[in-house]
Amino acid sequence: MNTDFDIFIIGGGINGVGVARDAQGRGLQVGLAEMNDLGGATSSASTKLFHGGLRYLEFFEFGLVKKALIEREVLLKAMPHISWPMRFVLPYHKDMRFEGDTPTSKLLTLFMPWMKGRRPAWLIRLGLFMYDNLGGREILPGTETLDLTTGPEGAPLKEKFERAYEYSDCWIEDSRLVVLNARDAEERGAKIMTRTKVVSAQRQDDHWVIDLDHDGAVHQVTAKSLVNAGGPWVEDVIKGVVRLNATEGVRLVRGSHIVTKRLFDHDKSYFFQGEDGRIIFAIPYETDFTLIGTTDAEHTDVSAKPVATDEEQDYLVAFANQYFKQDISRDDVVWTYSGVRPLYDDGAKSATAATRDYVLTVNDDGAPLLNIFGGKITTYRKLAEQVMAKMIPFVGGSDDWTAGVALPGGDFKVADRDALVATLKADYPFLSDFWALRLIRAYGTDAADMLGDATTQADLGEDFGATLTAREVNYLMRYEYARSAEDIVWRRSKLGLRLTSDQIAAIDTYIQTVVGTA
Repeated sequence: MNTDFDIFIIGGGINGVGVARDAQGRGLQVGLAEMNDLGGATSSASTKLFHGGLRYLEFFEFGLVKKALIEREVLLKAMPHISWPMRFVLPYHKDMRFEGDTPTSKLLTLFMPWMKGRRPAWLIRLGLFMYDNLGGREILPGTETLDLTTGPEGAPLKEKFERAYEYSDCWIEDSRLVVLNARDAEERGAKIMTRTKVVSAQRQDDHWVIDLDHDGAVHQVTAKSLVNAGGPWVEDVIKGVVRLNATEGVRLVRGSHIVTKRLFDHDKSYFFQGEDGRIIFAIPYETDFTLIGTTDAEHTDVSAKPVATDEEQDYLVAFANQYFKQDISRDDVVWTYSGVRPLYDDGAKSATAATRDYVLTVNDDGAPLLNIFGGKITTYRKLAEQVMAKMIPFVGGSDDWTAGVALPGGDFKVADRDALVATLKADYPFLSDFWALRLIRAYGTDAADMLGDATTQADLGEDFGATLTAREVNYLMRYEYARSAEDIVWRRSKLGLRLTSDQIAAIDTYIQTVVGTA
């Protein structure tokens, strides 16, 4: 039977859009439905790092770490506008401790009981040596030892921290990564449907019949195969939409973050280890802020919107205060966000110990259904390749192709970003330094397309504040699926940190006017 799609994907998070881009680029016809905004849940609430997962080495997750480390630079080269290298400072003190149930802690306790759960410097250095060498590096520099008593990295820290290790990972604008993958998939021919809920999906002979609800209007499409990229809702899709019994499950783990005014002057991040064995990051954020996170808390109800609880905020504040000279308090928190990680339920005792790797299962009792459990943002492209390896026997398709292929706006070298900013400022002299950098970090080489023939700021239309203008809003609505002020100021950008509630309301009013006259 001829179907509307070769592959239909449920879920517009990073895994869903990554599979959509990969599959469409192989010559298949792809459809994707997301019930809300793209990346509206977990994929816009990460710690925003392309990283191998240094602490996963303590859980002997060597395969996952190696896979992620190799992938860092592959991704960096393909998206140098929304991702960039970052150095991480890991201060050391003799009070550093393991979480008691990590495999490394148990092993060390068995053979070196006098350590009493401490995380020794030699073990950290061994871990960093592995981190430097497991995946290979071309762009990112390796680990160095820092003297915190003389360097700027030690200035904001308490005096007891005299030594630190500095290593490399990468920053990533997570929600923009989602949107650009979706946009690239659509430009290649995929059909991306936002604000569209999959009501039901039923097997009919050799294909799927899928009912979609968009703004109350239900219509039907058909597909040869179905990919369940529901993230936290993956079980709900299996049991409620596809109506199959499932033995696999997910463990919902809430990760919360706080944002404060900028706490230090340099552009490096901190990797803090607590006396309870857990770790947090303190990261330069949006030029004038510091991002602190994350927590690991069980989240039992997928329908409950994740929020950074008072307890979690207090925990992060207290954790940071173990390191910074100048104490912070809840009064210094300007914003919080929280996301639910859908970890594959492997029976681990604690949320922290649950595997961060992904699991793919295929039900081929009729038209094929592939379910995605777990995963992390750094390995989304490899996950998509492995999804396709399982789906090609059913639907066909050409070879792997995404490695090194730039996302929209990312067709320049990592080292050329500053030159691109300078060129944009020269071509559009009304741009401030902050404005030009923000646009290049968001749109890369597409920034000039968005600004078009403007010769003054007034040419860009209504000024909503914080460098956001009507022309950019129009661009985001036309090319990046934005339909509300929230989409724009918290996912396509983080300008919500700089705008008042009245300014944000004015954006919504403008959007409704544009939609109403379209």
